[in-house]
Amino acid sequence: MNAHRSIILLLLLGQLLFVGCRKDGPERPEDPIANTVSNGVFITNEGNFQWGNAKVSFYDIATATVVEDLYEPANGVGLGDVCQSMRLFNGKAYVVVNNSGKVVVVDQRTFVASATITGFVSPRHFLPVGNDKAYVSDLAANHISVVDLTTNTITGSIACPGWTEEMVLVNGSVFVTNESRSQLYVIDAMTDAMVDSIPVSRGGNSIVEDVEGKLWLACSGGGGTLPALYRIDAETRTVEHMFTFPNGSDNPWRLDINSDRDTLYFLNGDVFRMSVAAIALPTAAFVPADGRNFYGVGVEPTTGILYVSDAIDYVQRGSIARYAPNGSLLNTFLAGTVPGEFVFP
Repeated sequence: MNAHRSIILLLLLGQLLFVGCRKDGPERPEDPIANTVSNGVFITNEGNFQWGNAKVSFYDIATATVVEDLYEPANGVGLGDVCQSMRLFNGKAYVVVNNSGKVVVVDQRTFVASATITGFVSPRHFLPVGNDKAYVSDLAANHISVVDLTTNTITGSIACPGWTEEMVLVNGSVFVTNESRSQLYVIDAMTDAMVDSIPVSRGGNSIVEDVEGKLWLACSGGGGTLPALYRIDAETRTVEHMFTFPNGSDNPWRLDINSDRDTLYFLNGDVFRMSVAAIALPTAAFVPADGRNFYGVGVEPTTGILYVSDAIDYVQRGSIARYAPNGSLLNTFLAGTVPGEFVFP
């Protein structure tokens, strides 16, 4: 498990993370993304636990310009405490704010809020499972929340023990990763019922579907299980291959896939790249960290350009580097504090 996630868990037990204050602040953009939203990337910035400095940034690819904070200028108040993730759906952005226990619904183009979904314990990820229904995973609730997207309210829950993380919908089944259990859980999206579980290593944190319909799951290990990358048949719900990492200190996470769904990227200190047809883990880093604190990866859909975030010291603004598909550095820019996820329109 990476250092920042470990720190968050300690804080949840009542310990203090940071002491200090930020002196700088974002300038108010006049019209940050309305005319460029299809040619850029949103960046979720967690901010510091209990500081209330979570932000969503936007990088305009054509002009190479950055708006550090979209939400406060559009709404007059800050987003909240720990921006965990964001999902685009039907012209809206659903921003999951972890320690604030909420999902904020904003217009994708203006970032003006239209609703706030509350009642969560510690929400992590948002997954639409129909035009009017979504699931939200949770660190501490021991269940998946069922959300009505028409009323923007929680209408039910699905018992799911432990810290649930990323989810993926495949042919009506939702596969749920779990950081604190050695299982990949399966939920029927029609009935909102848990129907199966697949034994895997502990620390399941990220999951993607490849071009052949296979699932790839990254697990950080622990509790007597090894760090591993799994290929899983979604139809039979069986593990086809387990790629184990050689050292107990290995921590594969932030698994992502390109738009052709044939190439995987993940963090394990460095950035690694792997074909979905590979029969072994890569032995050399695609982008070496070289002392940087890599915290997130994303792949630009139309070009295959790789985005890598550097959280630096978890206090100052994080740095984003863009790499061409051949691994050469294109440019760098600053986002907000602790940039974690990249969301492409």
